[in-house]
Amino acid sequence: MRARVIYNPTSGKEAIKKNLVAILQILEESGYEASAFATTPEKNSAKKEALRAAKAGFKLLVAAGGDGTINEVVNGIAPLEKRPRVAIIPAGTTNDYARALKIPRDNIVKAAQVIKKNQILPMDIGKANDHYFINIGAGGYLTELTYDVPSQLKSVFGYLAYLVKGAEMLPRVKPINMKLVYDEGEYEGKASMFFLGLTNSIGGFEQIAPDAQLDDGKFSLIVIKTANLVEILHLIALMLNGGKHIKDPRIIYTKTTKFYAEALDDKVKMMINLDGEYGGDAPMTFTNLHQHIEMFANLDDIPDSAVKGDIDEYRDATTAFVKEVEDLTDEDLDGDGKISNRE
Repeated sequence: MRARVIYNPTSGKEAIKKNLVAILQILEESGYEASAFATTPEKNSAKKEALRAAKAGFKLLVAAGGDGTINEVVNGIAPLEKRPRVAIIPAGTTNDYARALKIPRDNIVKAAQVIKKNQILPMDIGKANDHYFINIGAGGYLTELTYDVPSQLKSVFGYLAYLVKGAEMLPRVKPINMKLVYDEGEYEGKASMFFLGLTNSIGGFEQIAPDAQLDDGKFSLIVIKTANLVEILHLIALMLNGGKHIKDPRIIYTKTTKFYAEALDDKVKMMINLDGEYGGDAPMTFTNLHQHIEMFANLDDIPDSAVKGDIDEYRDATTAFVKEVEDLTDEDLDGDGKISNRE
């Protein structure tokens, strides 16, 4: 089997680049013929390489870098009918996705060694019009926070930078008159933001969507109706105190498979944030793609409450996959020594 490491050479003070030989060695030890691609400043560099590698028959893509690199790799393969598995090696600022999958975020080599465990989790992916996202989709004035945090500040202070910038922005927050449609109903009125989560880790916090599941086919939807500074600070305090904000009447909190958002005032542009980056303007339709991409995860450390499926069943499926690989014979290979397309 072939694996392609798609890495950002500048992430984490070039941490991936410095440990690339060790990463490739771990992949070889795991049974993969491994190679690497360094992303470039060209727009969608990782996305284009992920699509090329998938069409070339690579069975595993290793997204090595920050959440932005992972997002691009997913965007490259998500539209395909047959998608390779994905492993991640975090080297960004907050590394929300790695946090959710319980992959080590402070040691590149240990993160790569998770691949050796052969533990697979079929992850939900979000689709927003023609774009895909792995962690968050959001809209409203509060979401503009991520655009205004300087990259240098994020590199030095991580998610604390978001808190500092957020406190600075709060006095400027204004509500937007929105129409929001979700599985259980519809909301028309003013709100300072809406938020769709696929995991429970957002900006380094694990209490924003405390009961989020990674594979249940549903977004965690949060709508903050108030724009009052004192009330927003109170909601943040409730969030930090065990996720108690989800029961507050100033918030709509529910689960939904689909979501539609638009600004009701034609003069107001509501920008949509996808995984921390600008993803277009509302109106926008969001769809949860249930268990769309198989990800390598540290299942031993993921709590049962974080997944809808049976963790033991996922482990059994992984064992079957490993056995299938071990049972491959020369008859399963084409003339170039690559695995032929067998079901």
